Amino acid sequence: MRSLLAWLWIGMGLFVLGSCGNNNTAANTNTDTPNSGTISISVDESFKPVIEQQLLVFHSQFRKATVRVQYKSEADCWRDFQSDSTRLVIVGRPLSRNEQDLYKQKLRFTPSFAPLAMDAVTVITSKQNKDSLFTKQDLADMLSGKTDRVTVVDGNNATSLVRFLKDSVLKNDQFGKNVFAADGSKALVNYIATHPTAVGFVSSGWVGNSLDTGLAKLAAKVRTNRVECTKCTQKGLYALPTQNTIMYREYPLVRRLYYVLKENHPGLGSGLVNFLSLERGQLIFSRSNLVPTKMYFVLREGSIQE
Repeated sequence: MRSLLAWLWIGMGLFVLGSCGNNNTAANTNTDTPNSGTISISVDESFKPVIEQQLLVFHSQFRKATVRVQYKSEADCWRDFQSDSTRLVIVGRPLSRNEQDLYKQKLRFTPSFAPLAMDAVTVITSKQNKDSLFTKQDLADMLSGKTDRVTVVDGNNATSLVRFLKDSVLKNDQFGKNVFAADGSKALVNYIATHPTAVGFVSSGWVGNSLDTGLAKLAAKVRTNRVECTKCTQKGLYALPTQNTIMYREYPLVRRLYYVLKENHPGLGSGLVNFLSLERGQLIFSRSNLVPTKMYFVLREGSIQE
């Protein structure tokens, strides 16, 4: 039975990952399989809460598998990927076309990648702060220094959240002198909680998961704010970052969580990606207040007729 399950996982790995153009037929010298062995991965720190939950369930299901994870800035994750210290990274962007071509020349195959879920960049303030509604222009003015309001992000300019804010809010403009970096997402939330006039930007995974007791206590220290809906037909509507507003882009600060896998054999990286892409992994994303992109889940009310 175990042998049959192993072959089923191999088949699913080839199905999910084969569409990305992996054509390398070189001999495989790796000893790991989709459900056993050891692999090191690098993960963007802003996605830590949900990936911790994913690995907890993955390890409980596959007792012979060991996934060693390091949570880093997005730039450090890419450096690990380039230096061969990891085969798998989970980050906030896919490979660019130029990167695909470079890896294909170097490895003779293109690493596979795809989005796993959608996340929101959440605007948080102290509960003593009187502001609760922000337009995208308000956020751009704060980030560019047109206002002197203290603005806090989750690290230096190498993080995925910082890159997103520069690309999507500032349109490649530079941060103002009023923008400061916290030492990670948890430190950012704690800072905002004790500074009534400051505004912070953090991944929704840190402040949106009410089912995790530890994260719920952290989120209770601050207030999640509404941002003006730029895609609503009616003007003047403001949205909180919920699964519905993320899915339909009513909340404007939405980004994707991607896996990028440099593995041309059915190994443990493929097994983990399949777990994240199929029902159990996608449900964990959904329970963590992210929006899964591989599977669609919806709750419907029903009644039993006697």
